[in-house]
Amino acid sequence: MIHPQAVVEAGAKIGNNVHVGPFSVIGASVEIGDDSWIGPHVVINGPTRIGKKNKIYQFTSLGEAPQHSGYKGEATRLEIGDGNIIREYCTLNRATTAGTGVTRVGNDNFIMAYCHIAHDCQVGDRTIFANGASLAGHVVVEDNVVFGGFTLIHQFCRVGAHTMTGIGTVSFKDIPPYLLVAGNTATPHGLNVRGLKRRQFSDTAIEALRRAYKILYKSGLRLNEAIEQLESMAGEGNEVNHFVSFIKHSERGIIR
Repeated sequence: MIHPQAVVEAGAKIGNNVHVGPFSVIGASVEIGDDSWIGPHVVINGPTRIGKKNKIYQFTSLGEAPQHSGYKGEATRLEIGDGNIIREYCTLNRATTAGTGVTRVGNDNFIMAYCHIAHDCQVGDRTIFANGASLAGHVVVEDNVVFGGFTLIHQFCRVGAHTMTGIGTVSFKDIPPYLLVAGNTATPHGLNVRGLKRRQFSDTAIEALRRAYKILYKSGLRLNEAIEQLESMAGEGNEVNHFVSFIKHSERGIIR
């Protein structure tokens, strides 16, 4: 399944039923899991571990050195889970020693063409990156986030679960979970109700999140005052609890 015009360096670990297309280069410190498909003209350097059943399209660069002026060649890593689709011209870099040492992407993500995931990012499961979406270093993305095309997230920001961003969104602060967000700079535009219903959130959970959203964004309260009111909703479900916890633990501040 490895094309004769591909280069697989000695030491690379290639699983069963892995396809590697022509002119692709797989480095010595790379591990690729079973049933993965690597198209032509893909470059994977390491240390990089790629799980099972991934599909990686042409001209993608994975596991290259981080774009960080302080990086001095340390053996940091890129880890990619199972079942991801990574389209043309994407770049996912290894980490730095200033972070966790690992850039990590979870399972079942769909990363469209020209996306960039920088050093030390932590991306969850079932996210969608539309074309040109980019994460700066040390960004944390929770599960089921949808990034509109050309979304840009500043370094050290967090993006909460089930959030959806509009085309060209630029965020310099944390984005709480469950929101619709758009603009430069990013502002909230309500709950991602359609996404929540698609993922089978109950009407009760969505209504509780509506009330939480209104307290945070429509009440005119200061952030500390809003948090006090939100904490009184602790018994209204795990979704609200996650919403409140995310806000309370924000270090960069949240979009408002």
